Order: sequence, then structure tokens, then C-alpha cells
Amino acid sequence: MNHSASWKTPQNFLMLISIVVPIAFSSWMALLNNFVIERANFDGSDIGLLQSVREIPGFLAFTAVFVLLFIREQRFMLLSLGALTLGTAITGFFPSVMGLLLTTLLMSTGFHYFETLKQSLSLQWLTKDEAPEMLGKFISVGALASLLTYGALWFCLEIIKMDFEWVYLTFAGHLDGICVSSVRNACTAK
Repeated sequence: MNHSASWKTPQNFLMLISIVVPIAFSSWMALLNNFVIERANFDGSDIGLLQSVREIPGFLAFTAVFVLLFIREQRFMLLSLGALTLGTAITGFFPSVMGLLLTTLLMSTGFHYFETLKQSLSLQWLTKDEAPEMLGKFISVGALASLLTYGALWFCLEIIKMDFEWVYLTFAGHLDGICVSSVRNACTAK
């Protein structure tokens, strides 16, 4: 077996993406309240509107079935992951109601499609015997990634004194690069 490809298993792929999503979503969620008040001058109704827009893609996640008529499931999942990380990465550069509504819609669309597809692929790729244990491991790894993200956010904001723009870009921008690379590899793989 080719040693460089031996780590490229469905289980490892699912484990990797179980780390990426909590980093992007946890950083977006943890920074959001301070960002919208300090930079975008939101009031309560603006935050309510933003959270409502964030949930719209959740109601429309069933449309993933129709998109699957045109694109393979793995590729669609990676594109969704790219939308999640891109929406998170650019959030800091749009400190206005409309800017945040649009970046939130992009991020949330990616998140909800991604989660739908991740569950589908997990159940397809894992056997009945390994599914309960692996799904539990995915959740555990995601929780650990979230905790480490919160600590790293604190370090960046309190110790290094990074601006919101660069914190969002740092935490999600690098993940977006990973997504683009993964899509390129998926498109060239058989």
C-alpha cells in the first residue's frame, strides 16, 4: 500500500472535518457578540435579525437533496465547508448590518449543508459496528477543538491584542485554504 495515501481513509477524513467545523463555528460564535456591539453598533433588534438570518439555512437544509442531482456528495460537502470558513473569515471586514447579514447567511448555509452531508457520509462510510464508537469520537474531537479554540481566541484577543478582523481571518482563513486544497485534491482524485 502506498504509505503517503495510507492515512487517506474515510474515517480520518471525517475526523479531520470534525475538527475544522468547530474551530470555524466556535470562533464565529464566541467573537460575534462583542464584534457586533463594539464595531457594528448593533442593538437588540439587529442581533435578533442576525440570529434569525442565521437559522434560515437550517430550514432549507433539505434542499441538499436537489443539489446532489448536480454534484457529488463529497465535493458538495467540501464546498459547503468552504462556504462556512469563508463566511467566518470575512466577517470581521464587514462591520455593518447588511455586511454581517450576508456573511452570516454564507457561513450558516455552509454550516447547515455541511452538517447534513457529514451525517449522511458518516452513515454511508462507517459500518454498523464502528458507527457508534466513531460518531462518539467525532463529537469528542469536535468538543476538544472548540475548547482549544476558545483558549486560542482568548490568547489572541487579550495577550496579543489582535483586531477582530485578523482574529476572524486567522481562525477561519487558514481553514478555508485547507478546504480549497481538499476540493482540488477531490477533483483530481478518481
